Amino acid sequence: MSRTVLEYRFPDGALLALVQGDLTEVQLEAIVNAANPQLQHGGGLAGAIARRGGKSIQRESNAWVREHGPARFDRPAITGAGDLPCRAVIHAVGPIWGEGDEDRKLAVAVQSSLALASQRGFSSLGMPAISTGVYGFPVQRAAPIVLEAIAAFFAASPNSPVRHVEVTLFDGPTLAVFEDAFRARFTTVNPPGAAPGRP
Repeated sequence: MSRTVLEYRFPDGALLALVQGDLTEVQLEAIVNAANPQLQHGGGLAGAIARRGGKSIQRESNAWVREHGPARFDRPAITGAGDLPCRAVIHAVGPIWGEGDEDRKLAVAVQSSLALASQRGFSSLGMPAISTGVYGFPVQRAAPIVLEAIAAFFAASPNSPVRHVEVTLFDGPTLAVFEDAFRARFTTVNPPGAAPGRP
């Protein structure tokens, strides 16, 4: 069961929410998977998405790599969602901590995922804490980058069909870091239910 922690309504009406929950269960049009370049979904969030979505996600991922080559931080992949409640999975490749230029690559990975969702006409998107798992990106550093990248996307893309983004996190410690970053970035945050209804 997901729980909305904070919401922020942008001036153009787009909504950003911080949610504690399971990304594989959210009922949005698309979700973002924290993937590796070869789209081999073995463990972590990727493994959970592949298990709950069914074998079609890995089959489509393999086909995507055969056709396009490895996914990159600036070129996410997209597949169907199999048995998941969403319509599609966008596979974002964040940076490995220590490879260099990590901050920029993480911001681009977030914005590229939003851009792909926009191109496909999706109105809502669930986003994880990209790169903060096995890739080792410190959560305290990643949280403001992820939130700023989403804000920058909305500022630069007022006509995007994407109107609702949920940063969906499962574990409490990561959520707490993102909550602090959310309050620091968005000075007029609303508790759940205080903002106007979802688009």
